[in-house]
Amino acid sequence: MQKLRIRIDNHMTLRERIVESIRNAIVNGQLPSGTRIAEPELADKFGISRTPIREAFRQLESEGFISVVPRKGAIVASLSAQDVSNFYDLKMVLEGYAARNAAKTLAPADIARMETVNRQLEAASHKKDLRRILDLHNEFHDIFLRVCGNEKLHAIVQNMVMQFQRFRLILATPGRIEGSIRQHEEIIEAFRKRDADLAEELVRKNALYGKTLLLRELAKG
Repeated sequence: MQKLRIRIDNHMTLRERIVESIRNAIVNGQLPSGTRIAEPELADKFGISRTPIREAFRQLESEGFISVVPRKGAIVASLSAQDVSNFYDLKMVLEGYAARNAAKTLAPADIARMETVNRQLEAASHKKDLRRILDLHNEFHDIFLRVCGNEKLHAIVQNMVMQFQRFRLILATPGRIEGSIRQHEEIIEAFRKRDADLAEELVRKNALYGKTLLLRELAKG
């Protein structure tokens, strides 16, 4: 098992600290798909009982980060073409719906923030800073998700995106992110015009763009 550091935060339970540490290691690529996460090793390494580890594994499995396999233990979940299709199909519907609602409620400051983030995204693409690119891409979408009037929808999309973060790094590479930046400009203009139909259409188109690129990369093997 890869070296894993459990974050110290007195405001979190032990189970929460284990969940966050493993989740972050998976998202950041420290624990690649197929990596075995050994329960006994974690217990021995940090001098803790297996109970909070098992509880953490159950939560991570429910979130889609790991699979608990009989006689093998916890393994970092892999990604199939069907997983990609399912993820982006849901992303299209949920973010499209959020964009439609946000078109009526976005304040001028929100739209200005989206413009700033998209400019920062373009600058990060020139520097080929993949992590920064992905963070900014997520922030752009999070702006209209936060103000869409549905906190549950926002939380669902956040969790979905987190699960797929390590795979979506592919989309942040030069030659691919430029397409999203141009689409973001169109989305901003639709929000500025308060055109709910167009905002929904363009956000769905942006998700479809990501789906097409990621499926293409998976097909290369």
